[in-house]
Amino acid sequence: MHDFPAGRFAVWATAWLTGRSSYDEALDALLGETAHRVSGLPGTDEAVPLGWALTALRGLGERRFRLVLPVPGDVRGLPRAPGLQELALEAGQAAVGERLTLVPEPLGPEAVQWTAFPLDGVPSAPPPVEGSLRAVSGTLDLAVGDAARALVALDLARWHPEVPALLAGLARPAHVPGMPPGTDPVALSVLARAQRLARVLDLALTDAPGGAVTHTQAAARDDALRPLADAVREAVTAAFNAVPR
Repeated sequence: MHDFPAGRFAVWATAWLTGRSSYDEALDALLGETAHRVSGLPGTDEAVPLGWALTALRGLGERRFRLVLPVPGDVRGLPRAPGLQELALEAGQAAVGERLTLVPEPLGPEAVQWTAFPLDGVPSAPPPVEGSLRAVSGTLDLAVGDAARALVALDLARWHPEVPALLAGLARPAHVPGMPPGTDPVALSVLARAQRLARVLDLALTDAPGGAVTHTQAAARDDALRPLADAVREAVTAAFNAVPR
């Protein structure tokens, strides 16, 4: 859980559609140094630059996009367009609008391929119920405490000494680059912590060198960290989907 191109698309497309950013600002933020191509965009027969999709949004009647992070057993918020749920599950993310959904597929560090799914004639999926940012932040705090105690009990920190340092640094302010102007400061704080905790999960869920973690330890670790993974997923979703009033 490192990068969220669908989240960036959701916040910047929404910022442009609601007049909080210019087209050029949104496109520059989305592209960075990476090449983006979109296939399946209505009215096109081949892959086109991401800017074409951004330009098309207003003509399609879009008003905002939401980030959805589907996992097996929970695809709430994903429309039932043919092939969409399978591809979104594989990618782990999707930017969902009312007329169009886009799913990114990184092709290495310098390119992202997007697949667009037109939603004409597709029953709209109600967005997942999202808690307030402060409630999500509180849930994250509780999950962090439980996970930290579990890691200590399992003595996994000695295999991954970076984990305690990352957990200890959660209280320090962190900057989240590349978000639109006017983004809620609470959303920025929640997103920064969730991204740090995603790195914790990546480390903690990696087996120790030489298989030093037994199957029993690994199962206990995975069970202990599952609530934290769920809380991180919820926090990332809520932070990217927070729209300034």
